[in-house]
Amino acid sequence: MSTTPSGPRSTASPHEERLLIDGELRSAAGSGTFEVLNPADGTVLGKVADAGREDMLDAIAAARRAFEETDWAVDRQFRKRALTQLLDALVEEKDELREELIAEVGTPRMLTFGAQLEEPLKLLQWHIDHIDRFEWVRRLDDTVNRFTNEPGERWVVKEPIGVVTAITPWNFPFRLLLGKLAGALATGNTVVAKPAPETPWNATRIGRLIAERTDIPAGVVNVVPTSNLDAAELLLTDPRVDMVSFTGSTVTGQRVLELAAPTFKRTMLELGGKSASIILDDADLTQAIPQALGALAHSGQGCALPTRLLVHRKVYDRVVAGLTQAFRQVSWGDPQDQGTLAGPIISARQRDRVADYIRIGREEGARLAVGGGVPDRAGFWVEPTLFVDVDNDSTIAQEEIFGPVLTVTPFDTDEEAIRLANASRYGLAGYVASASTERALRIARAVRAGSLMINGGSFSGGDAPFGGYKASGIGREGGREGFEIHTETKTIGSALSLPLS
Repeated sequence: MSTTPSGPRSTASPHEERLLIDGELRSAAGSGTFEVLNPADGTVLGKVADAGREDMLDAIAAARRAFEETDWAVDRQFRKRALTQLLDALVEEKDELREELIAEVGTPRMLTFGAQLEEPLKLLQWHIDHIDRFEWVRRLDDTVNRFTNEPGERWVVKEPIGVVTAITPWNFPFRLLLGKLAGALATGNTVVAKPAPETPWNATRIGRLIAERTDIPAGVVNVVPTSNLDAAELLLTDPRVDMVSFTGSTVTGQRVLELAAPTFKRTMLELGGKSASIILDDADLTQAIPQALGALAHSGQGCALPTRLLVHRKVYDRVVAGLTQAFRQVSWGDPQDQGTLAGPIISARQRDRVADYIRIGREEGARLAVGGGVPDRAGFWVEPTLFVDVDNDSTIAQEEIFGPVLTVTPFDTDEEAIRLANASRYGLAGYVASASTERALRIARAVRAGSLMINGGSFSGGDAPFGGYKASGIGREGGREGFEIHTETKTIGSALSLPLS
């Protein structure tokens, strides 16, 4: 174990192209690579090593060895110091990371000052601080052995699970990977991280910084981007992996559960969403209408965005008129522009998927108020699209589109709004706009979703657990709940006096 960081980066490339396995930055065993595209213009930005089966097995073995043979799992102060080194290194390269995220993700620049970059750094700091706050050991009331009648102590001990695989999507890749690393590493686990092939560089940058700028032991973190599904699925089937932390689509989440079940891996799944935003008849529309534009943030490529708008019929026409004007004026285009809200779609495949949903919406009878086009230009683009008079049972109101598409549906009573909001397989987030605290809170408590926001209030933060009901997932990430999910619970009874702390 080293005692000082190993020094500045040694590669001349502005983007880290190598895997991190067992403390070594290396090419893939088969020398394979895949290209990283700029979604704003479709050009090739560069490449990254393409991990294969041999690389995955090496990464799993390294993580298992590091968990069993290093002090990482047991030395909490060492973990705290090493993770602080990682945070410091990320802050030092924040400007480079910002430009990298805009390039590979197509995220609008404005979002890097929030959920794409700045907020994740605060999230890591919260987990570092929580190492000292967490109740690792607690003593229960003493008891008497029923056979010997001797007094004894009872203790509950929290321990790391072991090897955690972190699988992340392309929409908020740095935020999601850093969140998974923070929870797993702060609790003493080791990690094999597989980023989405569309957006690997933020992950490989983290890998390089861990290798070159921290004292994190070799094998504690392994970063293995891959375009090979068979290689990736080893992370779900190998018995040496103890937990799967996955963020992605509900369909893929079902596959994760299927493959992880035979080895009884713990699963933390943050899956899809079709979050309902409810505007009551007493809402301040000067606030509620602009807030509804949140559905277009990052071109709708966010699982918790308010993409399904339910509006009280008394204010429905006013809301539709206001949204129509706002959609026509919304800033969308170049993600480098500080004022852009909606940038490109991540890939041609995803663009075509969104366009297909727009076609289905028209065919099913929803009224297209704004947008709906696919511009004939370089890159992957879909116009901000507003559908009104949408049947809540229709395809576009029920399925996760993951594009810049908002559906609007009227309702007549609070009870109907709750029913419509809950008439979904998803339950990730929800939104309520009302001047009445009593009405807003009643609806927020009745909506079956993991996070609710009232009148623009935000739930986000490192101390806030995040996850969903129903098909939106299992477990929570962040906060005390997300911290504890990465631990096992052991109960000890002893006739000896134990020096536990």
